[in-house]
Amino acid sequence: MQNNKTIAVCTLGCKVNQYDTDAVLTQFREAGYSVVDFDQKADVYLINTCTVTNVGDRKSRQMIRRARRINPDGKVVVMGCLAQASPEEVIQIEGVSLVVGTHQRSELLELVESLPDGTSEPISTVVDDIFAVDEFEELPVSTFEGRTRATLKIQDGCNQFCSYCRVPFARGKPRSRRIESVVEQAAQIAAQGYPEIVLTGVHLGAYGLDLEPKLHLSDVVEALTEVEGLTRIRISSIDPHEITPRLLELVAAEEKVCRHLHIPLQSGCDTVLERMRRRYTTAEYRRIVEEAREQISDLAITTDIIVGFPGETDAEFAETMQFVEEMAFSRLHVFRYSRRTGTPAARFPNQIPATVKEERSHSLISLGEKLAEQFHQAYVGKKLEVLVEQVEGGHGVGLTDNYIRVEFASASDSLVGKTVQILGKKASPKGIFGRLV
Repeated sequence: MQNNKTIAVCTLGCKVNQYDTDAVLTQFREAGYSVVDFDQKADVYLINTCTVTNVGDRKSRQMIRRARRINPDGKVVVMGCLAQASPEEVIQIEGVSLVVGTHQRSELLELVESLPDGTSEPISTVVDDIFAVDEFEELPVSTFEGRTRATLKIQDGCNQFCSYCRVPFARGKPRSRRIESVVEQAAQIAAQGYPEIVLTGVHLGAYGLDLEPKLHLSDVVEALTEVEGLTRIRISSIDPHEITPRLLELVAAEEKVCRHLHIPLQSGCDTVLERMRRRYTTAEYRRIVEEAREQISDLAITTDIIVGFPGETDAEFAETMQFVEEMAFSRLHVFRYSRRTGTPAARFPNQIPATVKEERSHSLISLGEKLAEQFHQAYVGKKLEVLVEQVEGGHGVGLTDNYIRVEFASASDSLVGKTVQILGKKASPKGIFGRLV
């Protein structure tokens, strides 16, 4: 189908949001819409919002206002986590045409098409009680434009209720995609020529616990190893207490499963973890990491850390610094604690000043860079299997299965999407520079 209508999109936040955007774009493409850059004039502007931090909220509002400035006559559609958690806030922003939360995305095209033309139409709001939603919303994706890795969402929702987090209020309770549907979509992705799939979810480690009979993430991973044409399966993020012996066996034994585990830590101090309502101790975290490294050669372990959590003393932060160094992570994602209205932590005493958060963030980022360079240094002089993601001006960039970013010269555009051998020549905190073998 062809029409002359255009849609521009902006996605904020995580891989789950990116998948949801790709799924919605599939609907619009099939209806004949052309996708244009967000800074261009479009008939429809779709902003998929994030509410994990105050920065996510602010960027979401900025992009809504930008769309309105670019084309005052365009339809501005706001979906995602901020829209779900705070629809009344989104409604107040001038120019918004439609607000949809984190459910009923399958009806988005129909909802947009039903909006009257012109700028004076009333705002339409479709935001369900997300805690009343029991079924995973099937949102198939036809294309993952501009990427060699395809994200495959297999789970939604979270019931962890960490004391700092709004996500359960934006995403509802855990819901899992049927394993048959996961395999079917993975086969379609592989048939399109995507060699790598990244499994993602809001709380990925909870996959299958709501199904009958119950399943585990390892069941999905094992099923996907049989998909023809798929060469890499990457697990996006999983909490330490949800890493089972079977999952470690699969990462160790199956060539297709990437030797990379992203295991959120959030703090390396037990008293802070307790205040955060995380469900593990540093001792339990250490045990899982040691078991994983013992079984899986060349394993990369990446993590998330929050600095400046309410009440975090200098001594507690020092414990985190020491623990992070001992764990020798290959990459750190450092976040400054963001006070979120409606969460228990927002009411905790001893909120940390912004200047202290900034100092601690810089210290931890510096440590992370040192650890990353140490990890990368071990691969200098070795041959690396690299999936090429882009080539510009004869300069190639790609990833190893254990999540090392590799750059190399003398690359041809024809290598994009292919796996090549690179000899590691020089290490840095960002990755490795090498030579095409």
